[in-house]
Amino acid sequence: MTKQPPGTVKSGSSQRLLETLATMVRQQGNGASPPALTATSLCELAGISRNALYRYHPDVVQALHAAQQKHSPRLDGDRRAARQLRQDNAALREQLAKMAALVDHYFAAWQETRLLLQRREREVAELRSDAKVRVVSIAPKHRDS
Repeated sequence: MTKQPPGTVKSGSSQRLLETLATMVRQQGNGASPPALTATSLCELAGISRNALYRYHPDVVQALHAAQQKHSPRLDGDRRAARQLRQDNAALREQLAKMAALVDHYFAAWQETRLLLQRREREVAELRSDAKVRVVSIAPKHRDS
């Protein structure tokens, strides 16, 4: 097995990686259905392993990161939207806890009022039975002539 000079291998693979990256970026800009701007897709298209990319081609990795940030502003928007949704959920959970406390308070107040009313009704019934009330008409009586 013969070793090739390191400069020739690196320059050939670097060139392939950069050309593949440029093609991927052009496809992103055209709105075609390009592969995602990831190290995996770049390496698959260029025919180079990811280990080789990260070990021997840091300049290409930096270019890939720059292209990812340039061509994926929606991720920032998605992150902002997700953060906003998390904040909204936290606020709703807090409101839910307050509502549950209010429901508990009003339920306890209703139970107390219901028991008080039942006790008063019993007391009134006892007073009526003890008083032996006679019904008296307040309507004027008609005299027979």
